Amino acid sequence: MSTVKHVTDDTFKADVLASDKPVLVDFWADWCGPCKQMAPVLDKLAEEYGDKIEIVKLNTDENPNTPRDYNVMSLPTMNVYKDGEVVKQIIGAKPKRVLEKDLAEFL
Repeated sequence: MSTVKHVTDDTFKADVLASDKPVLVDFWADWCGPCKQMAPVLDKLAEEYGDKIEIVKLNTDENPNTPRDYNVMSLPTMNVYKDGEVVKQIIGAKPKRVLEKDLAEFL
């Protein structure tokens, strides 16, 4: 069972921008193969580091406003938000160890 929460355009402000801890938002779509590859990696990170960073997913096909607002141009894109601001952007599928290195300052 995934511990990754799904957010929408409507819940983005409350779930991500107002969070008291860093939030990694996985912008993804059903048709995106690399996005599907990232799902188990993000599930594992959420299990291991859920006390330090929140990991959420936003389906870009069902929620077009938020990706547009943050200039998400390719999938998967993972933005880290802290205090309501984007503090890191990771584009493309990555192995877990590489993603952990990219996120080290938040873990």
